Amino acid sequence: MNRTTRTTRAVRTTRAAAAAAGLAFGLVGCDAAVDQVDKAMNETYQVTYEVTGKNVDSIEYNAGAGTATEPKLESVQKPTLPWKRTVTLKGIAAPTVVPIAVDPVGAEVVCTITYQGKVIKEESGAGIAAATGCVAISPITG
Repeated sequence: MNRTTRTTRAVRTTRAAAAAAGLAFGLVGCDAAVDQVDKAMNETYQVTYEVTGKNVDSIEYNAGAGTATEPKLESVQKPTLPWKRTVTLKGIAAPTVVPIAVDPVGAEVVCTITYQGKVIKEESGAGIAAATGCVAISPITG
């Protein structure tokens, strides 16, 4: 084996060792990230939905059933206003409340989502048909 071949092999071996070390260090960091995601996915939090206005026909909201990517929404028909509900959600599940109001004279609707005493989302709509939705990012995701 000549000197050039030995040098080439040494360089390749060094590169392979460096790549393996980098991968090992990367996996350690990856483990920490996975731990953080697992913790966030299992952590629960409470939000309060509120709907006000007039002529609201229905309200759909995420009450915590289903999954974060496919929540099973609950529905309330002809709610008494003001309407308020506190729910417990998990992980990255998005707090969601969607009121729908229809009236030929005029409908109005306001929805809010509150987390730990602070409004994290508020929307309003008005007109013959007023459908608005409050969808917030999970407050535990950062």
